[in-house]
Amino acid sequence: MPLGRELPQLLKQCLFYKGRKFDFEVNRLRLPNKAEGDWECIRHPGGALAVPVTPEGKLVLVRQYRFAIQGRILEFPAGTVERNENPFQTIQREIEEETGYSCQNWQKLGEFFLAPGYSDEIIYAFLARDLTKLENPPKQDEDEDIETVLMTPEELEKAILRGELVDAKSISSFMLARPFLV
Repeated sequence: MPLGRELPQLLKQCLFYKGRKFDFEVNRLRLPNKAEGDWECIRHPGGALAVPVTPEGKLVLVRQYRFAIQGRILEFPAGTVERNENPFQTIQREIEEETGYSCQNWQKLGEFFLAPGYSDEIIYAFLARDLTKLENPPKQDEDEDIETVLMTPEELEKAILRGELVDAKSISSFMLARPFLV
């Protein structure tokens, strides 16, 4: 926090919804200028994402149905960090469940807030190389509708620039991984 900058004061916190993946709360704040207002916030445990690369240099993505947009969207495999799990454990599990690949060579790319205007969700991004196709991949979660898609980095970049449905966390992670992709 910069010196001389006072933070807003929390006056009241109300939990409106406690869900399976996130909570929704409304907070009453007093700003340093003494104005008061309500701020809504989604509290989320965070997510982990992999940018998986096959030995041939193809990216492994998933086309997944997302209820909020009533359609399928192209994204990198990712998942919510579960209780008593760290982000690396999350993505090791998710890459196998969602793509049928395992990985031996991991590199942390970075972390970033997904939508800090209304959520505290943070995404932990990893580069996954030296993939092996699993003979008996774990079953996908029952509530997921996922198709695996292989693309070159150039094909993905063109899809993004054409405005195809690619989510923000995947675009951000692709940009973090781009210097490492040949």
